[in-house]
Amino acid sequence: MKTQARAVIVGGGAVGCSIAYHLAKAGWTDIVLLERDELTAGSTWHAAGLLPLFNMSYAVSHIHDYSVKFYKTLEAETGLNPGFSVVGNLRMAQTRERIDEYRLYASTAESVGVPFEWMTPKEVGERWPLLRTDDLRGAIFHPTDGYINPADMTQAMAKGARQRGVEIVRRAQVNGFERRNGHWIVKGALMGEKGGNLVEGEGFEIVSDIVVTASGNHAQRTAAMIGCRLPAIPVEHQYIVTEPDSALVQWRSTNPEHPVLRDADAKWYVREERGGWILGPYEEGAPAWAKFGVPQGFRADLLPLDLERIEEEYASMLHRIPSSEVCGLKDDFNGPICYTPDGNPLVGPAPGVDGFWFAEGFSFGITAAGGTGHYLAQMITEGEAEIDMASLDPRRFGRMLNREYATKKNEETYSHVFVLHHPDEERPAARPLRTAPCYDRMKAHGAQFGQVNGWERPIYFAGPGFDDHASRSFRRGGWWSHAKAEATAIREGVGLIDATAFAKHTLTGPGAAAFLDWFTCNRLPKVGRISLTYALTEAGTVRSEYTIVRHAEDSFYLVSAGAAQAYDHDELAKQVARKTPEFGPMTLTDVTTQWGVFAVAGPKSRELLRPLVVDADPAFALSNKGFPWLSAREIDLGMVPTLALRVAYTGELGWELHHPVEMQNHLFDRLIEQGDRVGLTLVGARAQNWLRQEKSYRAWGADIGRDATPLESGLDRFVDLTKAFRGKDAMLAKGLRAKCVTILMDGPEGDEEGGAADPWGREALWSGDRVVGRLTSGGWSVAAGRRIGLGYVPPAMAEPGARLKVRIMGGLWDAEVVADSPHDPKNERIRADG
Repeated sequence: MKTQARAVIVGGGAVGCSIAYHLAKAGWTDIVLLERDELTAGSTWHAAGLLPLFNMSYAVSHIHDYSVKFYKTLEAETGLNPGFSVVGNLRMAQTRERIDEYRLYASTAESVGVPFEWMTPKEVGERWPLLRTDDLRGAIFHPTDGYINPADMTQAMAKGARQRGVEIVRRAQVNGFERRNGHWIVKGALMGEKGGNLVEGEGFEIVSDIVVTASGNHAQRTAAMIGCRLPAIPVEHQYIVTEPDSALVQWRSTNPEHPVLRDADAKWYVREERGGWILGPYEEGAPAWAKFGVPQGFRADLLPLDLERIEEEYASMLHRIPSSEVCGLKDDFNGPICYTPDGNPLVGPAPGVDGFWFAEGFSFGITAAGGTGHYLAQMITEGEAEIDMASLDPRRFGRMLNREYATKKNEETYSHVFVLHHPDEERPAARPLRTAPCYDRMKAHGAQFGQVNGWERPIYFAGPGFDDHASRSFRRGGWWSHAKAEATAIREGVGLIDATAFAKHTLTGPGAAAFLDWFTCNRLPKVGRISLTYALTEAGTVRSEYTIVRHAEDSFYLVSAGAAQAYDHDELAKQVARKTPEFGPMTLTDVTTQWGVFAVAGPKSRELLRPLVVDADPAFALSNKGFPWLSAREIDLGMVPTLALRVAYTGELGWELHHPVEMQNHLFDRLIEQGDRVGLTLVGARAQNWLRQEKSYRAWGADIGRDATPLESGLDRFVDLTKAFRGKDAMLAKGLRAKCVTILMDGPEGDEEGGAADPWGREALWSGDRVVGRLTSGGWSVAAGRRIGLGYVPPAMAEPGARLKVRIMGGLWDAEVVADSPHDPKNERIRADG
């Protein structure tokens, strides 16, 4: 075994072998992969091997698409057949809502280039007569995917890795990691077998530049070795194999194999298996397993069965495939599969340390393995992947989201595999958890809550007894009219938004200014002023967005997205540590929970706030001269000392009021009292999302991310090309591959297939007969009275007036590129004096 390596990979399942293969393919030949047992001994060995292309995430769709294409090349390269049966995937729908879900998904698939076909119930029945179709509304068929033999696929990738110089060591258990002189020391022991159990033998150490863990169900154990806590906890997954079905055997004598069948409304998948069927359900009540870590002696083992838990799903299979009713059960499995609270894996840098990467928490690891290896290898060897991997970043979950939270959410995620995934869904498990002090007051005013990073956040306000769950839809849900009224109120009067979930940091010290000047692409603000700026990746793409308030020459207040608290803190802390010797001492502090935030916006904002301002001249205090646009002032609102920022994400006159969180309820009550006088409206996140699109304000995590530079994202005015900053040269070298634009469009107004529909930001953009781009945000513009969205198109199509088509609910609708900020393009309303 090598004692030195450029990279050590821990875990020899499908994901680990793919990472080894792709790192070696990228030119890193000095690699060691360590597996504590045999290759595929974890979840890989008992996986059903399905390769579903269907996914509502743009990033994960790319990952799955790469995997399916990649697996088809393995035999030609390695001589090993991975057992890929390209039978296709038939996803059936029993309801109109399910068809709407497939229509939204299909538009995302178009933007990725994933092929699919629509089928009527009659066409399904004619092509596969063993299926009952009289209660179906339709189906979507993927002809290019199917299922694979996980063990053979993994061995093929392992052989491909070995051919490129990777050393794979089986029976090598890792027991610890030590950071020393800029390298990792991987410590472990070679394993022997005694009485059917693995026992530790001779120890070993490997010095490595980087470490990647792909340890599957052991993720908690490996993460704990470097002081990290991952919300990756396995959930029990059962599937059963039937005896041969005589009707199926007869059918197969003259016909090809059935596709992988999915009846989403019945919560199962089914595929053929040696003349019989495999049924894999995703039922309610499947429990998490090994909450405190996988038992040391657990190998390629299974868990006790609980077939009563899947009786309903089994009965629904008999309904859908009537001939299966006479089949006996041949085999059954109950194995652990790792999940995360949002269902996406954890792929990216480990928090708090350098040179350590996670590839953990894969609930669909066979499908994702190939693409994960490809894109993670890009991140490690090139500095960034060609797609935005932020939605998979391990740091998207803060440390406050502990084992109990992960258990509840992972069980929920499992049971939601086949639940309708409305774009406006808000899942209920483990809530409420993080609440601002005004939570109960907001709730009493009719707030319907979503959550971001565990924080409860009002998304809209409705009357007593309103059922948010019943209001959800792929079209205009029951909440739509409430959001429209709230957006109108801000455009015409004044609204109050709870923005407490913002991530907030302070950076102080002699090196702070020089550091931020290097770390972000815009010029730094003067003392008392504000700037919006972006931190880039080494690859020149957008990593994070910050509002920077400068309190003094060496004192800064940084505000970023609520979902990015841990993500941003980790990057800031790492870069501050690296750059302190160059720039000077700095102190970084996460003050997120110390400050509440209310955003007040609308033409009557001054009328609302002026009576609360304690000042010798309250009128002057809020005037343009006393409080200019993009400035920050410490003011007293009654008894509440407040850091007021004159900014407005909604594009109207307004302020953000950053206040001591323990005084929030007092401030809220005073604002409500004054609100009765001026017609104050409480406003949620959905209306705010529409309003910011009318101003062409890009949203981090949607319109801006790690797959586009700030120049491609249309953020030119926030980039100071006269200075040096991190990622600048890479940004300029990329040029303009695409451009983010604002689009007004038409859409469905309602027919027998369903009600009116707006874009969600997942839709494909067409020119003629080809897909040329995609929306990244979407909604309704109360100012224009039309559907609105932001998205990316080729630079040649980015000029105002360019005509496109957008796919909404299956139809192609007229769309037009418009100049940025279609509402108040000169910012006259934002800068209004008074």
